[in-house]
Amino acid sequence: MAEKDLLIKEKLEHSGLFSFDDLYSYAYTLLKEEGYGVTEEKYSEKHASGTKDVVVEWKCVKSVGDYFKVEISVKFNISGLADVEVEYEGKKKRSNKGRASIDIKGALVQDPTSKWNETPTYTFMRELYSKYIIPGRIDAMESMTKNEVENFKEKLKVFFDSTGRR
Repeated sequence: MAEKDLLIKEKLEHSGLFSFDDLYSYAYTLLKEEGYGVTEEKYSEKHASGTKDVVVEWKCVKSVGDYFKVEISVKFNISGLADVEVEYEGKKKRSNKGRASIDIKGALVQDPTSKWNETPTYTFMRELYSKYIIPGRIDAMESMTKNEVENFKEKLKVFFDSTGRR
């Protein structure tokens, strides 16, 4: 069985103006540009009195060599989303107003195909390999995973800062 370690949990919250469609596209594009395959595992909307609540869950996966896989889980909780019209650079533009909460988790998976668990001998060899041969590489992969999650969060912060000031 593959060994999966949850390394980092981040949360980002924003209240105010932002375009949900732009946020969705921007986040998706960021992850694709970093080489992740993005799978939407859940999308739900609840409508109530002129607003809606949206929940979106993504599982993002990137293989790094034959022995490692990085998984990032992203959950968007959007509440009280309402359409508004804003003036930007002298032009009226459609946008949204609401509250966004984004949970981001990063995990590193070793031996994602479970090749090293086919026999007890392979399992023992995998333990030796992980503990004595590649601990520096594991540390580097863990650091890379944490950095990618933190960078993703920071880019989303910049998105909210730039769109919320229109």
